[in-house]
This record gives sequence, C-alpha cells and structure tokens, in this order.
Amino acid sequence: MKSFVKPLILTIIVLILATLFFSYKKIKLDYQDVAIVESQEHPGKKLMETNCYVCHNPVTSHDDRLAPPMIAVKKHYKNNNITKKEFIANFKKWVNKPSEEISKMPGAIRKFNIMPYAPYSEEDIEQIADYIYDNDIEQPEWFDEHYKQEQKKGMGKGKNKN
Repeated sequence: MKSFVKPLILTIIVLILATLFFSYKKIKLDYQDVAIVESQEHPGKKLMETNCYVCHNPVTSHDDRLAPPMIAVKKHYKNNNITKKEFIANFKKWVNKPSEEISKMPGAIRKFNIMPYAPYSEEDIEQIADYIYDNDIEQPEWFDEHYKQEQKKGMGKGKNKN
C-alpha cells in the first residue's frame, strides 16, 4: 500500500503543476493578443485628438466652444452620396484653404468665423479624414438635440437659410 501512495501523490502533483503551467501560458497569450489589437489603432484617430481637438473637442460645453465638434464636421461633409475619396478630397480642400465659399457649415462660420489655416501635412490630413469617414466620432452629450434643431431650421448639411 505504501508503495502505491507515493506514485499516486507524485502523479497528482505533476497534473496540478501541468494544469497551472498551461493555464498560465493561455492567459499570457490572451494578454499579448490584446496588446497587439491596441497597438493597431488608426493613426488618424491620434492625429485628430492631438491636432483637431484643440478647437473641436467633444467634451467642451456648447457655450464655451471655439469650433464645432468633429462629429458636426463629419455630418456636414459626409452624406450617403459621397465616396470616401470625395470626402477626403473635400476635407483636404477645406483644411488646406478654409474659406466661406467652400464651407458646408455656414452656421458654424456665423458662430465661430472661418477656421484659421493650420499647416498640416497632406498625409496627416488624409489620415484624419480617413479615420473620420470610417469610424464613429465621439460627440458631446448635447449634440443630438442640437443637430435635430438645426435640421428643423433647415441649417443642416450645408443648407444656408438666409
């Protein structure tokens, strides 16, 4: 009996250690997978947060804004009929030479004036526009109601009601 107990205990210990070892390895692999996903964030998102959110920040209150939130820009420049290529071209045109003539946001111009020129690289502008076109953009809590009101007034999507 004594000779049977010792190998049984040894076998149980080996099984427990093997289970712990393989469980640990699985957890480690899952963690590595998550780290890879996080490192693949769209470069346009970071560029937008660093450059655009200086004025177009989604958390700034409605009354303290320097410019419309980026979600408003997206909603005015992107519609069902515009391709990604056209959206990026329009976005680049605006950022490279902001003017009242090419703006699709007359209400924003009345409230905030023309956006000042900022010397961003073509690649950065394209990355930002690419990100905006394909992704959900953070929006202020008040935005949905504000946007609905603007639509009722006929001010949405670049419509100028004078």
